[in-house]
Amino acid sequence: MSVEQDKRLAAEAAVAEICDGMIVGLGTGSTAAFAVAALARRITDGLKVEAVATSKATAQAAIAAGIAVRDFAEVPSLDLAIDGADEIDARLWAIKGAGGAMLREKAVAAAAKRFVVIADGSKSVEAIGAAKLPVEVLPFALSFVVARLEELGAAVTVRPDYWTDNGNLVADCRFAALADPHALAGAIDAIPGALGHGLFLDEVDAAYISAAGEVTRRDRT
Repeated sequence: MSVEQDKRLAAEAAVAEICDGMIVGLGTGSTAAFAVAALARRITDGLKVEAVATSKATAQAAIAAGIAVRDFAEVPSLDLAIDGADEIDARLWAIKGAGGAMLREKAVAAAAKRFVVIADGSKSVEAIGAAKLPVEVLPFALSFVVARLEELGAAVTVRPDYWTDNGNLVADCRFAALADPHALAGAIDAIPGALGHGLFLDEVDAAYISAAGEVTRRDRT
């Protein structure tokens, strides 16, 4: 069983939660793309739903697959959101944002009554912290924000020639350890010009993890 097959199985398990009439948030990245494909198949079979997308790329893919995509700016709440993760642990703490959409992803996750992460087994870790933690940065404040992130202990790399869908930059941060992710999240949130980050600590309600063809569901307790 390949990693790609595991991504597909996890995505299909999450998409099975979708019911007629729902408004669904669709994430960004290679695993989320399998959710788009699985949802398109269910729509072909008669499911009636609408979606919002966390990135322009996901919106384009969803529309091309026959999914009705609404502008999130006009949608105050969602029934369900489905997205991938770069890392997720047993506490359902996750790091997201390798695809650069973490600010939009967090807004969509917050708007959803239920937020589900899908991942292959390689993304399941004992404790988050090995993956790069992306921070979306207002270009005007770049040097200031990078300096503040370094004060927090990060080794910072600004993605070259990369702009988010919001017209901002991304600073990828490496930390030697994440002893207190909640405290770190609060410290980053407090930096003017740091617009969003990839720590998802309270948002995830459940996760479907597929390893070697076997899908396991984790629920927040």
